[in-house]
Amino acid sequence: MVDVTDKLAYFQAITGLEDPDLCTEILQAHGWDLELAISSFTSSTQPSASSTVSDSDPPDSRARTVSASASASASASASASGPITAPAPGLAWRLVTLPISVISGSLGLISGAVGLGLWAAGGVLSYSLGMIGLGSGQGGESSAGLVSVSAAASEAMDFVAEFEREYGTRGLNFVGEGFMDALQRSRNAFKLLFVYLHSPDHPDSPVFCERTLCSQALAAFVNENFVAWGGSIRASEGFKMSNSLKASRFPFCAVVMPATNQRIALLQQVEGPKSPEEMLTILQRVLEESAPVLVAARLDAEERRNNMRLREEQDAAYRAALEADQARERQRREEQERLEREAAEAERKRKEEEEARERAAREAAEKEAARARMRQEKALSLGDEPEKGPNVTQVLVRFPTGERKERRFHSTALIQAVYDYVDSLGCLEVEDYNLVSNFPRVTYGTEKRSLTLKEAGLHPQASLFVELN
Repeated sequence: MVDVTDKLAYFQAITGLEDPDLCTEILQAHGWDLELAISSFTSSTQPSASSTVSDSDPPDSRARTVSASASASASASASASGPITAPAPGLAWRLVTLPISVISGSLGLISGAVGLGLWAAGGVLSYSLGMIGLGSGQGGESSAGLVSVSAAASEAMDFVAEFEREYGTRGLNFVGEGFMDALQRSRNAFKLLFVYLHSPDHPDSPVFCERTLCSQALAAFVNENFVAWGGSIRASEGFKMSNSLKASRFPFCAVVMPATNQRIALLQQVEGPKSPEEMLTILQRVLEESAPVLVAARLDAEERRNNMRLREEQDAAYRAALEADQARERQRREEQERLEREAAEAERKRKEEEEARERAAREAAEKEAARARMRQEKALSLGDEPEKGPNVTQVLVRFPTGERKERRFHSTALIQAVYDYVDSLGCLEVEDYNLVSNFPRVTYGTEKRSLTLKEAGLHPQASLFVELN
């Protein structure tokens, strides 16, 4: 929904009122209902005020000031919508007569402007021409309702279908859309808008349509250089256009173009029947006079498009450079994170290895200490070496390294004592070994450690070697 500011702007554009305080008072009197305020305004009960042409204006139709007024009865017969009963308007604005604004060019190119308005309701924009008039009667009925875009387009399509049915398709290519859409089409195409208002009841209309508008030369010229729009004055939008352009004779043609501030510039009016040659002469002159304006508009639009394209290219290049910088920054961060992860992993492994080494060293030290205690305990358990004697056994032990150790034991000593002796020497790094004699080969394993040397046959002397398991 449009806000208060937009409603005020649309009301000013449609009615031609320039006083914002007065427009605000009108809208407030109708509860800010835009359509109701405009309908009530156009159905004022004041006597019709005819628009006059200033004595200073030239007699040519392209240089006169246009003002629109229509009686309530005429508009009711031509309008598609019914009368709208409005609340009693305020005294301040019921006494105001509103002419449509006119734009005059110093070169005679733009002779008049018809006020335009925009009506927004329900989120959909509808366009209407600013047709303002005061009712001639006292009934206060609405002159004409606003025409929505869909209704205006439907009327235009009906006119085109009827025209082609009556006169064939060899004539002008009238667009099947509302006046505002046709005006926008001409703006976008940098062309002028050719307007034809058709009066079905006028005796000159059939001949004009068949011989002039369907002339091959004129049709080709208009179709190439103009956007053509036509409307029947029996239809709502066509009737409003006839009042807005103050059409007094038919057939009626006009050439308009978009102007600033939601207005249109009236470049030429052609009233009454004309031959194809006369129409071509008039239209060629208007086109020549308007060429600088159209060329300037086209160049300005091209410059805007080029600037926009340049900005888009610059934006695209900036986005590409930004994305490349972001990608490089992302890659740099990922590489940095990878290096940090690798460094953290290496540090973790280093700590684990260091802890493992420390643990191994600690365990080795503990093991060595335990072995040292064991050797000391076993050495103490052996007691002093006995002197030579008949009950003393001489034992020689050879180690895998070739080293030899010799000691005397009592013949009653157990073989376990010899194992204890070997262990106390600390010559072996392992604990799992056996003492073996060569001749004969006897292994003194665990089951024989409880035998005495004499019982094992090792007395009075024995030679044993260490066999690692």
